[in-house]
Amino acid sequence: MLLLGERVQKEKKLNVVNPYNNQLVESLGQSDESDISNAIGIAETGFDILKNMPAGKRAHILRHTAFIMQEKREDFAKTIALESGKTINEARGETDRAINTMNLSALAAMKLTGETVRFDLGGASDKMGFYIRVPLGIVLAITPFNFPLNLSCHKIGPAIAAGNAIIHKPASKTPVSGVKLAEALIEAGLPKEGISVLIGSGSTIGMNLVKHAAIRKISFTGSLDVGNLITENCGMKRVTMELGSNSAVVVFKDAPLNFVAKKIRKGGYTLAGQVCISIQRVYVEEDIADEFLRELSLEVGKINYGDPLLEDTEMGPMIDESAIKKAEEFCGNALKHKGILILGGRREKNIFLPTIIFDVSEDSLVIQEEAFAPIVAVNKFKSVDEVIAKVNNTKYGLQAGVFTHDITKALKCAQGINAGGVLVNESPTYRVDNMPYGGTKGSGIGREGPDFAIKEMTEEKLIIFDQLP
Repeated sequence: MLLLGERVQKEKKLNVVNPYNNQLVESLGQSDESDISNAIGIAETGFDILKNMPAGKRAHILRHTAFIMQEKREDFAKTIALESGKTINEARGETDRAINTMNLSALAAMKLTGETVRFDLGGASDKMGFYIRVPLGIVLAITPFNFPLNLSCHKIGPAIAAGNAIIHKPASKTPVSGVKLAEALIEAGLPKEGISVLIGSGSTIGMNLVKHAAIRKISFTGSLDVGNLITENCGMKRVTMELGSNSAVVVFKDAPLNFVAKKIRKGGYTLAGQVCISIQRVYVEEDIADEFLRELSLEVGKINYGDPLLEDTEMGPMIDESAIKKAEEFCGNALKHKGILILGGRREKNIFLPTIIFDVSEDSLVIQEEAFAPIVAVNKFKSVDEVIAKVNNTKYGLQAGVFTHDITKALKCAQGINAGGVLVNESPTYRVDNMPYGGTKGSGIGREGPDFAIKEMTEEKLIIFDQLP
């Protein structure tokens, strides 16, 4: 826990453990209800400071934070790997993206403007006016375990760029990255009242913050169930919800199958499939289903899993025992729904093996729900209309991928698939940090990416001038 720029020691500790070997990573003070009131008071002071701080100075703080993160790149990466179970190379990649996100947030601070408004559209008028964008107040950032640094930057960077104060509630499994990010911001010149980090369970600390009247904006990344719970309890607050998915890939028979198999090897099994846009469903044209399944099996069978800190490890452990049990449940359910297990389907200690299931019923868990595991289901289709209907037949809609040389089929899928993003000849796990990112249906509300998030962390203030007689 961090208040006024200092780590706060508490009698009650939260032990952060390495999900690969269950060894202790760090112990942090665990927040209680009194800390919520304290953090709110600090944030109110911080907002008064930040809203009056020049945009150029806020941008400088964010750029300087990115510089500090670059200097401490290996420390941030090792922290991510130890607490989340990411491979060290995945963690380095996340750190690099987080640095970029902070620099993009600095640019967003410099670009944030309003517009003039016309008053003569219904007749002659002497009025002149414009609107400006002003910060909301206190932003609550609730972040998940799978990208503990970059997803924190996606919320905290734009909030500061806009002039808001932040209370950050990181995932209890991975809070150390969030604390170190806050320390980097304060080292870079952010007023110590500008950010607090509270550590504890979502059901207590998180929900009490969600309900607090002083919070003006909630930016949450996590599951659909928790997202629904937040929106039911938050009252009249602005919300951005980046929720779950079961991302689909469509493979037409003219696509280069080995190329697609390599994309799915990366997109379905990075971070052991614990990514909201991880590939979970693959729909392959019936004529090439067997050939494609052979290509995919060869690629996935090469994945080197094990100790995340080893340089050649491609896939590490699941985050905890409950995640492994859920993966086992999804596999068991798929087999009961006529699925054929091609690879994996079982655990080795804290690692769930890379798994492929073929020809499973469309009403199975692995098709309808979010597995958040290294499980890819491969099913067949015959026509464009059929596959669009299958891709859309879930409560989620974050991103989807389509592989084909046929521009007509690609456009029909791009227009017909109901998702926040449709990627043609690219995996749905592709994301750059400046693009508008978010979903439809149960996959969320609003968009991330600093240029887009900063608008959701501000509101328009209209100013009108008229002439006196």
